[in-house]
Amino acid sequence: MPESSRTTKDSNEDSALRIFREAGGILRTRDALQKSIHPRTLYALRDSGQLEELSRGLYRLADAAPLDEPDLVTVSLKIRRAVVCLISALARHELTTQIPHEVHVAIPRGSESPRLSYPPVRHYWFGPSAYSAGIETIDLDGVEVKIYNREKTLADCFKYRNRIGLDVVVEALRMYRQQGQIKVESLLHFAGVCRVRKVMTPYLESIL
Repeated sequence: MPESSRTTKDSNEDSALRIFREAGGILRTRDALQKSIHPRTLYALRDSGQLEELSRGLYRLADAAPLDEPDLVTVSLKIRRAVVCLISALARHELTTQIPHEVHVAIPRGSESPRLSYPPVRHYWFGPSAYSAGIETIDLDGVEVKIYNREKTLADCFKYRNRIGLDVVVEALRMYRQQGQIKVESLLHFAGVCRVRKVMTPYLESIL
């Protein structure tokens, strides 16, 4: 390779790495292209080991600190309207002993099914009110991740009890009680949103 071409290549790669650092170390391909990183430069950095591919079309600086929640970060970046729910939300809120083998996310009803090579994702279509209610935004590894709060998560779990198991739901409610900060009015509100108030109320009376 001529010296001038090598210098240009090195300059392009240095510029791309700087852009990645300014972006917090993670970029989707489309965002990288919008920031004037050429695909050839992106792939060269990947092939040289300076970037790692978290999932198809999602790159991260290889020398960055390890991610605490790589799966949640990846899903949040790749599926923009995803909200962490059910088992994954229970795990994040420390309301289950289950270890989720998929990332459970809610997406608006009518949305296109997510296409993600990794990590494994289980998606649920939520109606407008159920989707928008109870969303919190938390910072994980510098990335904004949307997740349902504790009370909305419990209501969702009652709604999907036949799919995740009633034993998981009852365990979550008991762990919620053990954590303290019980918000009965909030639980009943979200039970109404999810249309499980009649189902949920006896368990609240019995366990809480």
